[in-house]
Amino acid sequence: MEEIDPTRSTDPSFDRRTFVGIAAAAGAAVAGAAKARADLGTTHPPLVAEDEPSIVVARPMLRRPDREIPAYAAWPKRATATTPGVVVTMHIWGVDTSIRDVVRRYAKLGYVAIAPDLYARLDVPSGDGATDVSPFRAAASQLDPVQYAGDLRAGALWCSAARPSAKVGITGFCNGGHRTLEQTVVNADVFAAAAPFYGPVKGIDPAKVHVPVCGSYGGRDTSIPPADVLAFGNALTVAHDIKIYPEAGHAFFDDQRASYVASAAEDAWVRTVGFFRSHVGAPA
Repeated sequence: MEEIDPTRSTDPSFDRRTFVGIAAAAGAAVAGAAKARADLGTTHPPLVAEDEPSIVVARPMLRRPDREIPAYAAWPKRATATTPGVVVTMHIWGVDTSIRDVVRRYAKLGYVAIAPDLYARLDVPSGDGATDVSPFRAAASQLDPVQYAGDLRAGALWCSAARPSAKVGITGFCNGGHRTLEQTVVNADVFAAAAPFYGPVKGIDPAKVHVPVCGSYGGRDTSIPPADVLAFGNALTVAHDIKIYPEAGHAFFDDQRASYVASAAEDAWVRTVGFFRSHVGAPA
């Protein structure tokens, strides 16, 4: 898979700020959704803080055949033996402040959530506040599909280690969205649902997808042709909800960067959480 440059993958013919106010009128439909804050789309304080009293935050190590790899995790303090889980597949910037916030948002909703660091074996800088995508594209191109599939599987097994009867979903963003789709084929036995955000569908055979899919895409995304997304969705035989947001481009969910589009991000979050509720289970 050719690694996408999220800073150059949106049709510039519309100004994303035109759409920021749409979400304010619609309001947030589920707890934990990003309210229409004026600071979204720039570096801002987290939507769910690390010291949020209802959750626990940790940085577990996941055992793999070659080594242990770090991960970022959070779960509700009220978690039980049946609390479902979500594996968050990092975007090209790694397990940065945006991905860590997503993990905490799921925890606040009542899920056990974890983001394995797929760059753990490489010398990659922190993605927090990064604007130069070059070192991250280089690192992402070195990732081995078999190896990161094992890393994501380890994340799922970590979620279910103390909760063997609980289901686990997987979500991901940008190239992490593509890797999320890959898991619906190679790790279908451990994931009950998948939610890729603007994950390229090229190279994924819809006939081999065995996990329900909730996909969210931008109509202004120049890296993923909408026609390909529609064709992929129409060919799926599993339960699915594929939506293209005409006002959004690539990385529209990343509320720490200028690509953020509030209307698409909020609706996609609502759809994804609802899909996980249906296919992974109600949270704690």
